[in-house]
Amino acid sequence: MSQIFKAACIQNTAGRDVEANIARVSRYIDEAAENGAEFIALPETVGLIEPVSEQIRPLTFSEAADPGLASFRAKAKKHSVTILVGSQLIRLEDNRIVNRSFLIDNNGEIRARYDKLHMFDIELANGEWYRESETISPGDRAVITDLPWGKLGLSVCYDLRFAALYRTLAQNGAEVITIPAAFTQTTGKAHWHILVRARAIETGSYVVAPNQCGHHADKRYSYGHSLIVDPWGEVLADGGAEPGIIYADIDLAQVANARNRIPALKNDRAFTLVKE
Repeated sequence: MSQIFKAACIQNTAGRDVEANIARVSRYIDEAAENGAEFIALPETVGLIEPVSEQIRPLTFSEAADPGLASFRAKAKKHSVTILVGSQLIRLEDNRIVNRSFLIDNNGEIRARYDKLHMFDIELANGEWYRESETISPGDRAVITDLPWGKLGLSVCYDLRFAALYRTLAQNGAEVITIPAAFTQTTGKAHWHILVRARAIETGSYVVAPNQCGHHADKRYSYGHSLIVDPWGEVLADGGAEPGIIYADIDLAQVANARNRIPALKNDRAFTLVKE
């Protein structure tokens, strides 16, 4: 099978209306498939952004009942494409909520699940603050799965700041790494491009990073600038600030090329930390 495929990132502005969010993203999936995308990546919490923590739970579903997941599975099957559902907020049987990423194959089947590891609990100097752990339960597994073309490593948003996760994924075979996000405007302006490119360079991997954009509700804004970055750190596509779709051809032969040029994944050395 060819190691070259066309990837797309969908950039949307999710809000409180789950049905409207799903309908809008489904139209983008149709457009991306019609334009030849074989792998379509959606952002984090693609079906819902609710800034008020107390109002999230009534708007979540079990995996079996989640309308967004059902719609995206149907689209994958209809268009015979692979879809990365960046994440949906899924209510578990024990009533916990997880921020779960799904890989859906071209038959509409779920091939992998990943629950976001790192919770976005921060307070910025401008008074902006977020407490994801108030509502969401973190995962405890790193996940690698198969694409039709190679190996995929999964992550979500705030995971981006934890480089060891990406090194682990790459050292265990991941050639493409997804970083679906709803990165805030404040932190996005400061760090998004730098960190996404750094993860690609450090691991010699393609990075596909669909991001939410614009004003969601209340004081919640996302940065946009969905990115597709090659293993040498070159930005192949940038989504800018508005909703839409970006595309890039992924050639997995470039992964081996980058890793042979800079074999950092093989050059680890054990060390002892000394405090003097």
